[in-house]
Amino acid sequence: MTPGSFAVILVHLVVAVLVTPLLIGVMRTVRARLEGRVGAGVWQPWRDLIKLLAKEPTRAPGSTPVLTLAPIVLMASSLMLCALIPLVSTVALASVPGDLFVVVSVLLVGTVSLALLGLESGTAFGGMGSSRHMVIAAMVEPTVLLSVYALSVPAGTSDLAAIVQARVADPISLLNPVSLLAIFALVVVVIAETGRLPVDNPSTHLELTMVHEAMILESGGRDLGWLELGSWLRLTALLGLVANLAVPWGVAPDAAPLSLLVGVGAVFAKLVVLGAVLAAAEVFIAKLRLFRVPELLAGSFVLAFLSVSASYLVF
Repeated sequence: MTPGSFAVILVHLVVAVLVTPLLIGVMRTVRARLEGRVGAGVWQPWRDLIKLLAKEPTRAPGSTPVLTLAPIVLMASSLMLCALIPLVSTVALASVPGDLFVVVSVLLVGTVSLALLGLESGTAFGGMGSSRHMVIAAMVEPTVLLSVYALSVPAGTSDLAAIVQARVADPISLLNPVSLLAIFALVVVVIAETGRLPVDNPSTHLELTMVHEAMILESGGRDLGWLELGSWLRLTALLGLVANLAVPWGVAPDAAPLSLLVGVGAVFAKLVVLGAVLAAAEVFIAKLRLFRVPELLAGSFVLAFLSVSASYLVF
């Protein structure tokens, strides 16, 4: 590992951890204001996180190590995701490249750890949430692969950093049908993978509609803090990926301090704008019925498949 790549990965992790609670606060505040409420403020997720991490977790007698390890695995996989995705700079690790298939595999590790946590509780709600979570994941992962693969065809590589660099070098490719179809499919995938409306409602505790919340009902204290931060980091990483693929300007091409500073400012602005737009859209849409979610995800898969087919025709 070169000093430059180590510095870039460190910047990725620091920026992700610092910006993520603020991003969640901005999204909650935007939604509250549009709904006519004052809201708790953009710093409330930070206060909640600090309070949770300071508490000792309560675990039921007879629970297995899954209850302890699942939050740590989710947090570690989320940090790895932020390190591999070109958020601030396109400088990548030589030993662990930010390849599309590596990123999807790391994403799946966090998905499986959450599902195991829901099953560990032994309750009906936990099992229900885990089964719904894995059904959604089974339909989401192929769409991620196809949509980013369609964007990789013009670049000739599946490395995410190289794809971003190729899109910066060829701005015309941003507006072709292949790019638009792939980005739209990827947006639907991010909404489903991170449990946002209309697939899931992150603020609900209604038993019949819970997915993410049903899997973490038995967790508390420090465990719940790691679960919340890990889930938020996945949102930051995936939103950052979509933002840098759709609007690739501002991403640092090297590890120079000035370039990294510009990259940090650019990714912060992109995340805040995209998060605010996503939160505003959630105010005007309702949650889909569970049996309608596969139709939405199947539609995104079709768009991703069409983008791959069109990419071979165009390029």
